[in-house]
Amino acid sequence: MNYNDLTDPYEIAKFIKDSKKTTPVRAYINGDLSNLRFDDLEWYGSNNFYVIFGEAPLVRSFIEKNSALINHYRIENDRRNSAIPMLNLVNIDARIEPGAIIRDRVKIDKNAVIMMGAVINIGSEIGEGTMVDMNAVIGARAIIGKRSHIGAGAVVAGVLEPPSKSPCEIGDDVLIGANAVILEGIKIGNGSVIAAGSVVVKDVPSGVVVAGSPAKIVKSVDEQTKDKTKILDDLRK
Repeated sequence: MNYNDLTDPYEIAKFIKDSKKTTPVRAYINGDLSNLRFDDLEWYGSNNFYVIFGEAPLVRSFIEKNSALINHYRIENDRRNSAIPMLNLVNIDARIEPGAIIRDRVKIDKNAVIMMGAVINIGSEIGEGTMVDMNAVIGARAIIGKRSHIGAGAVVAGVLEPPSKSPCEIGDDVLIGANAVILEGIKIGNGSVIAAGSVVVKDVPSGVVVAGSPAKIVKSVDEQTKDKTKILDDLRK
């Protein structure tokens, strides 16, 4: 699947179905393993202390097979039968802070900012210069435009089921306030502002401010609003 398929729910579902399900673990082992073969396991250590990485059944089998040589061990894992790996961040030209959870098949454009605790699900697109603030959730297939700000704790709902439903689309220069919720399939026009805590249940046109639950248009974006919602370029460099 390439980025042209990112918003196709059938392609995403096929990708998940065809993915090898994985339960990777990390084992800390106190024991004399110096004369053993590790075969398909990744290992580091010496002097009776080793760290081993591998799939859960292989690691457990290795430990059980060599239990007479092992004094103590501890196994840690953070997923079970996971179908979607995390996104490889090395070549992403953006600022991504520790603790962000970003699944594979996510597109992040130049100078975007992903803050601590943000969650971005498969098939999402984050536009150039957009900030996804702390603990915000970007659901599957959501499309976020350029220079927008998704406030702390905000939720842009994902859409994989039903596959007939279109994804959320957030335009350019949009500000979504803290803890706001954008429901499935909602479209928000360029330059609009969603007040903190709002629940948006229908499409929002460009250049307006909405607030409340359910959110309603309260005014057009004016110079005062633009001043209060201005983004800082220095945060994106």
